[in-house]
Amino acid sequence: MKIYVTSIYVDDQEKALGFYTEILGFVKKTDIPVGEARWLTVVSPDDPGGTELLLEPSDHPAVGPYKEALVSDGIPSTSLAADDVNAEFERLRGLGVRFTQEPVEMGSVTTAVFDDTCGNLIQIATIK
Repeated sequence: MKIYVTSIYVDDQEKALGFYTEILGFVKKTDIPVGEARWLTVVSPDDPGGTELLLEPSDHPAVGPYKEALVSDGIPSTSLAADDVNAEFERLRGLGVRFTQEPVEMGSVTTAVFDDTCGNLIQIATIK
């Protein structure tokens, strides 16, 4: 068994698509209208057949309080792998991305956390 798709709740699908593709470098894989929303996924350009990230609308009433609690406590909604967290931190910061945690080394793992502009904190991690 393996993970096929995982979701992240976003406040605005179009804005999220722009951030995740233009800033983070993912590529759009699926974009299917589903009522007023879309089944909208992105994937790594290095692994187009790999795990898809679903940019899911935050419409469900439970999502708002859930996201607010995570952000308030500084907890990332998900974690993304980076070859070099320090280099990604510099690249993303140069593009105006707001970080809530600069790179921190914790043994064999280095992490940083940023705001995805769509209501989530996202962690990037490098494992040595």
